[in-house]
Formats: sequence, C-alpha cells, structure tokens
Amino acid sequence: MRIHSDSFEHRARLPVAYAAGQATGEGFGFAPNRNPQLSWDDVPPGTKSFALLCIDPDVPTVAEMVGKDGVLIPADQPRCDFYHWVMVDIPADVRALAAGACSDGFTARGKAAPQGPAGSRQGCNDYTGWFAGDADMAGDYLGYDGPFPPPNDLRLHRYFFRVYALDIERLPLSERFDGSQALSAMHGHVLAEATIHATYSLNADVKG
Repeated sequence: MRIHSDSFEHRARLPVAYAAGQATGEGFGFAPNRNPQLSWDDVPPGTKSFALLCIDPDVPTVAEMVGKDGVLIPADQPRCDFYHWVMVDIPADVRALAAGACSDGFTARGKAAPQGPAGSRQGCNDYTGWFAGDADMAGDYLGYDGPFPPPNDLRLHRYFFRVYALDIERLPLSERFDGSQALSAMHGHVLAEATIHATYSLNADVKG
C-alpha cells in the first residue's frame, strides 16, 4: 500500500497552512490548522476499513522546559509520541481526504464534531491531555490539530501520517477513544500500512 500527499513533500517541511502554530508579530500563535491532502492506493484484498493516525515522535519529555524563557530544550532529550490525528472506521471505498476537509482552523476546547468521511469516527488527539489543566483551553480535542512544537526546542519534529488497511469494518472502541486505544484495537486486524512524513519547527535555528 502507498500513501501520498499533494500538500507536502515526503520528508520536507510541512507548510504552515497545515500547522496549529506559527510565528507572529507578538511571538507565536495559532496557524490555519488545515488537515493536509492525503490519498492512498495499492489497497490489499479483504480491506473492510481504514484507520489514519498522525504521530509526532519527537515531543520533549520534560514538560517544565516547554516555552520557558531563557531555556533551550536539547535535541538529545528523551522524546515521546504525541498523537495529532486519530480517525478510524474510514469506509473501504475511500481513497483520499481533501485538504481542509476535516480541519480548517484551531478551536479552543477542541472541535465538537470534526468532519470526516461518512461512517468514520474521530478520536481525541493529545492536545486533550496537554490543555487539561488550562481553564481556558481544556476539552476533548477531536480530529486533526496540527504541529505546534515548542519554539525553544532544538530538535526538528517529524510528523508521520500513517494509514492502515484493516480486515474489520468497525473497531471495538468506546465512544471516546485516543491514539493508543485505537492502536490496541487494531492489533491482529492490520492487512497493510503505509507512511509518509513531514517536518516542522518554530525555532529559527533548527534547519532541515
């Protein structure tokens, strides 16, 4: 199976249109936050649905350093995964998602009912946990919310868009689910998968 995007080149910088954060005159703020265009083909026989994840594996593990004045997060700090998009039960006849079709703008407290192919379900991305202690931002962040890496981070972040062909029409998930739960539910049902990734940084000194 193969995955492709008209919105960005594989291993190249993600355009700011598809990010959640960008540099502004006052520092940093929210970006257009549109989902990128994605399409896939060479689907294996027996596919009954697809699942789609977007994961940043380069998130700092010392949260206290994020955004702290006068502090730079070293590139070699241990990292963890951050789910930016979790969508399951995508019908087997779907082969593409248009740019901006599932997300167009950043919504404080999260999108209540993000768009997606008929029959699909959107899980909580990890902004749900990140904003959990913020009285103005806390909520369930469903669907796609793009990159907003720490401006003081010295590592170039990577964003992996992964599509899975599954042998089941509907994953056994509760109404509210996240990325790790979706991956667990997929276990034993994956016929094929394909990955493409882009990079992003808000630190002007980070190249690549």
